[in-house]
Amino acid sequence: MRYGIVGFGTAGYHGVKEIRKYDPTGTIHVYGDTGMAPYNPMLTTYYAAGKLSYEGMFPFGTLEEMEKKYGFSYEKRPVKRVCAKERSIETDQGSAVYDKILIATGARAVDPAIQGLSAEDRFLMRTIFDGERLRKRVETGQVKYAVVIGASMVGIKVAELLNQQGIGTCLVDLADQIFPLSAYPDVAREIEGRVERQRVTLHFSTTIDHMERRDEGQTAVLTNGEEVPADIVVLCIGTRANVELMADAVEVKRGIVVNRRMETSAPGIYAAGDCCEGNDLESGQTQLIGLWANANHQGMTAGANMAGHFQEFQGNILHNITHFMNMDFIGFGDNRISGEILEHGDLQNGLYIRLVCQGGRIVGANILDHYRISGIIKNYMLRLFAGDRQEVPDYQRGMLVKAGIPETFMDKIAREING
Repeated sequence: MRYGIVGFGTAGYHGVKEIRKYDPTGTIHVYGDTGMAPYNPMLTTYYAAGKLSYEGMFPFGTLEEMEKKYGFSYEKRPVKRVCAKERSIETDQGSAVYDKILIATGARAVDPAIQGLSAEDRFLMRTIFDGERLRKRVETGQVKYAVVIGASMVGIKVAELLNQQGIGTCLVDLADQIFPLSAYPDVAREIEGRVERQRVTLHFSTTIDHMERRDEGQTAVLTNGEEVPADIVVLCIGTRANVELMADAVEVKRGIVVNRRMETSAPGIYAAGDCCEGNDLESGQTQLIGLWANANHQGMTAGANMAGHFQEFQGNILHNITHFMNMDFIGFGDNRISGEILEHGDLQNGLYIRLVCQGGRIVGANILDHYRISGIIKNYMLRLFAGDRQEVPDYQRGMLVKAGIPETFMDKIAREING
């Protein structure tokens, strides 16, 4: 059996690992354009901030170690296209035919044009190269002011990094609040107040219209007419799935559409990770879910099925867990859905939890502070979103109680979802 893997992030890696688990002798060719082992894009800000070493960006080891362990060959060259009908991968060296192909091309940062912004002052935050470039620029000591576009989980980490370096930082977003896709409005207001108290300026419902160079330095002119000094601009406004190689060969919406076995609409062609749409447990629809753990599961599922071992991945939910500026925020589900509200704690003091329930299910959650219990809560919430009404195991229940969540609140949740 011959396998072709296009892209070698975490989804591609887990695909290779699972193929080799069920097919020890098949031929595996991996195509990538970095010549690097997989790394986590969400750790790029930690690397840029000097909180993570270069080696720490690569959780699975070096590329050489992987090639030796899993017996694949790595081709460092760009893929021109994947032909579903012939089941072939085309590069500048010609085409190669495979029995099964996995598309794991990931996603790229959205990079809109901004009038007057030079390439040297324009930064993205997606790849290890982006992190290294920003880190080197900050280390020059010549950046006094910065504008970060995008009040997202990545944007707030970049703002934190710049702020900690003594750089006057402004966070801008077209939305009317921070974390617009996950935070409830009053939770957002509390987070915004804390951020502003740490001297980060916030501008919402606006973005940069254009840049101007003046005697006193470079200025960002916002769409609302305000002006903000900006030696550099960092764009953190989301990602776009890399689907161009397959756009004419398989069903594509915002990403490549797959079923629960990670199969595309073309026989023998699979997709996994940030380039594809998986099952959203909350809506039941296919959707882009750009999460590291989600890509891992999708890659494993694709690899197993490619090697002839039936496996399904039920799906995931949109969620974010992040620590920044001495606070923690966890968001689950769709913050636009209304329903019965269950609350514990208060926003200003200690642990705060808000759950929104509808039809016997939790449809959204915000948790502010107390990162130590984030893992337990995350796993519990994922089960609830999936419709699992199983009680929290006693040992986890004890940990949650110790962390400050009363049993009466957990009992209230159980009553709400069990009817």
